[in-house]
Amino acid sequence: MFSCVKPYEDQNYSALRRDCLRRKVLFEDPLFPATDDSLYYKGTPGPTVRWKRPKDICEDPRLFVDGISSHDLHQGQVGNCWFVAACSSLASRESLWQKVIPDWKEQEWDPEKPNAYVGIFHFHFWRFGEWVDVVIDDRLPTVNNQLIYCHSNSRNEFWCALVEKAYAKLAGCYQALDGGNTADALVDFTGGVSEPIDLTEGDFASDETKRNQLFERMLKVHSRGGLISASIKAVTAADMEARLACGLVKGHAYAVTDVRKVRLGHGLLAFFKSEKLDMIRLRNPWGEREWNGPWSDTSEEWQKVSKSEREKMGVTVQDDGEFWMTFEDVCRYFTDIIKCRLINTSYLSIHKTWEEARLHGAWTLHEDPRQNRSGGCINHKDTFFQNPQYIFDVKKPEDEVLICIQQRPKRSTRREGKGENLAIGFDIYKVEENRQYRMHSLQHKAASSIYINSRSVFLRTDQPEGRYVIIPTTFEPGYTGEFLLRVFTDVPSNCRELRLDEPPHTCWSSLCGYPQLVTQVHVLGAAGLKDSPTGANSYVIIKCEGDEVRSAVQKGTSTPEYNVKGIFYRKKLSQPITVQVWNHRVLKDEFLGQVHLKADPDNLQALHTLHLRDRNSRQPSDLPGTVAVHILSSTSLMAV
Repeated sequence: MFSCVKPYEDQNYSALRRDCLRRKVLFEDPLFPATDDSLYYKGTPGPTVRWKRPKDICEDPRLFVDGISSHDLHQGQVGNCWFVAACSSLASRESLWQKVIPDWKEQEWDPEKPNAYVGIFHFHFWRFGEWVDVVIDDRLPTVNNQLIYCHSNSRNEFWCALVEKAYAKLAGCYQALDGGNTADALVDFTGGVSEPIDLTEGDFASDETKRNQLFERMLKVHSRGGLISASIKAVTAADMEARLACGLVKGHAYAVTDVRKVRLGHGLLAFFKSEKLDMIRLRNPWGEREWNGPWSDTSEEWQKVSKSEREKMGVTVQDDGEFWMTFEDVCRYFTDIIKCRLINTSYLSIHKTWEEARLHGAWTLHEDPRQNRSGGCINHKDTFFQNPQYIFDVKKPEDEVLICIQQRPKRSTRREGKGENLAIGFDIYKVEENRQYRMHSLQHKAASSIYINSRSVFLRTDQPEGRYVIIPTTFEPGYTGEFLLRVFTDVPSNCRELRLDEPPHTCWSSLCGYPQLVTQVHVLGAAGLKDSPTGANSYVIIKCEGDEVRSAVQKGTSTPEYNVKGIFYRKKLSQPITVQVWNHRVLKDEFLGQVHLKADPDNLQALHTLHLRDRNSRQPSDLPGTVAVHILSSTSLMAV
């Protein structure tokens, strides 16, 4: 996975370390110096900060003391509970933290080899579609010899402070970590896809069916190595970090460290009873202040659970910031959950694998509307279709599709100020089965995301078989920026960007001709088809100048709904478009009838119900059944 890790800012860890060893000096990072510029992007510093190396803070510095655990972390002064919550989740997953903290045994302080220490460390983060290797020195900001940001329970453990420094370097400075987004950190630690869930809007507290479905999805994400966090929205500034009567804190990110169904009862009886409780274990990044409601550390509810089950769950009565809640209470008291699922694309796995399409794109400005790629959302109808467009196929009768768009992360520095995210989102349209060129008019909207000024926007949607176009946009037109589009499907979707507005002119155009007309044919359905005892298993084929579009088979009905569209760029205007209906059989398909469409642009009647006819070219006669067709033709090839 990390054979293609890219050195951040071209700083090669191994080369820099070798150079320091050769010169017998401690590494000082010129790109993230021990100055106020690395602390703040605006404002003036408060107390005098002194940058110190771990060896100057304590006697026996270590990367890890007694291993790594979610209990290691404390937040510090900056408002980055979101980052600490993500680190807590990370610490509970060995396979994940070993990716973020590479060759950790080699990076660990070795008292037996003091000369091997040169004050340089490196960490891996997933940024904008690739893993980057971030090099730092180990000078950390302190006041009164105390670390002022993220620190460990153990005074001589430094993994979290060093990971935080590397992350601050990516962000531009430590202040840039203030009030960030847990979802972003979870993605940066894993390369996964984060899905935000609004518990209030979804009414999960009162809708038991929806709540059970969400718990099963969370159980699956957790069991497959994903990361989860929860929070309570703070509406006002006074709400931030306000403690509720139940012990929970508003505007504060909690790491979910376990998800499980807990068996109630004691002894053999517990195994024969089917009563299980959906429960979640959470951790407060402050390392103290816990939930004090049902199933809190000292509550009497724990008497319902056997001692062996409690030990398996690791229940403690310390105010260590970690506590259990029923999922019903989680949905009642928390407002937001973020699931970061690890997308498994390995064919060797026993779990579901996904096919991932990953495409880089950009919103760019141009005076020529045909080259402009910054058209804003659908509210701006005149420019909406100028945005980048991406086509993909759903190749199963129905498939779950995950779509994520991420804008390039913004850095916050004193020179450039705070990096602000654009408000972004996307719409998905079901289009013609054979579309190869950009959309220019509205079609059936299959799904759409929210628009929000966050770094990434995610959508999970179930869609029937067919071809789709994704249009990622900024909310307002005229804004520029880069983005990464990720599309996950069960089978390859052949996702690609649509760059051309119409068929290109080539050297063959003068010989073979160039299209004069574009026609969109939408076959809605049929009625009164020749019936069999079980009904017809029919499908439709639309043919035009050697191109054809075929619908899925509609089983066991004489009144099928095909809902299939084709788009044709026509050179031979006198040649009609043919729509044929066939009955699918085991040995040989049976012809049920056809209609010819002239599709004249001057014909203003769009919807036609036509009688099926046989294939006799001289005197075609009527066959049982009619077909309903919607036709749109134009001499402007950019009309559809």
